[in-house]
Amino acid sequence: MAIIIDGKALAKKMQAAIAEEVAQLQPKYGRPPGLAVLMVGDNPASAAYVKNKETACHKAGITSFGKHFPASVTQTELEQIIDELNADDRVDGILIQLPLPDKFDAIALLNRLDPDKDADGLHPNNLGKLARGESGLRSCTPAGVMELLAEAKIDIAGKNAVVIGRSILVGKPVALMLLEENATVTIAHSRTKNLAEITRKADILIAAIGRPEFVTAEMVKPNAVVIDVGINRITDYEGKSRLVGDVDYASVSEVASHITPVPGGVGPMTVTMLLHNTLWSYKQKFFTS
Repeated sequence: MAIIIDGKALAKKMQAAIAEEVAQLQPKYGRPPGLAVLMVGDNPASAAYVKNKETACHKAGITSFGKHFPASVTQTELEQIIDELNADDRVDGILIQLPLPDKFDAIALLNRLDPDKDADGLHPNNLGKLARGESGLRSCTPAGVMELLAEAKIDIAGKNAVVIGRSILVGKPVALMLLEENATVTIAHSRTKNLAEITRKADILIAAIGRPEFVTAEMVKPNAVVIDVGINRITDYEGKSRLVGDVDYASVSEVASHITPVPGGVGPMTVTMLLHNTLWSYKQKFFTS
């Protein structure tokens, strides 16, 4: 059976370290770090994520400037709120909770963020720094994946890494991060032909496609490291719902050397890296002032 890479345990350890650093820096800087999370509408999944983020902020000593808006809010009103947060010295990080309702231009809103306060690393400036290998804010979920690999002491250099999924949220950034660590990277997606042939060559397989239990044991190279970024709610024949990843955990865990569970794998690390990014922006502000 595969070794489980426990994201919950790593998140707890990292969040404790963040809280300790915040406690040390707050007296020196005169205020705690601040994170503003903008949520629009009443998407239950988004509401749960935002609640988790605000709880994590509280435990870490980070001030949460949560702003929740009804779906009737306009693009212009959100742009004005972002401008105000960009100018607010108490706010070090800003996160726009995605997905937004269809009527909004999410890209325009992300591009309006101050790049130095872009807590999810999705502003073009920060994605460009990632592509160039420069220091900067990194997308939270991909950065969490890299922390999990490091915690499991996975040697990435020279390994064949396959990423299933090409989104700007996960697929593309994590591919660049793996490349930065000297992996040989292949990005696969919905148009990829002979997908199983490609995935069976992966020493490190990242699944981020949003299709429940899509990756089966037959698609995995023996002793590969499998990171499951997916989170999907399914209902069984008895009408009970549960969360599953993009990987068929039961079968793949018998083939892989390491695997992340769902829930309890990548998910907790996304919140942790959001706190990490907020603290990083906070320190940069004072180090450069």
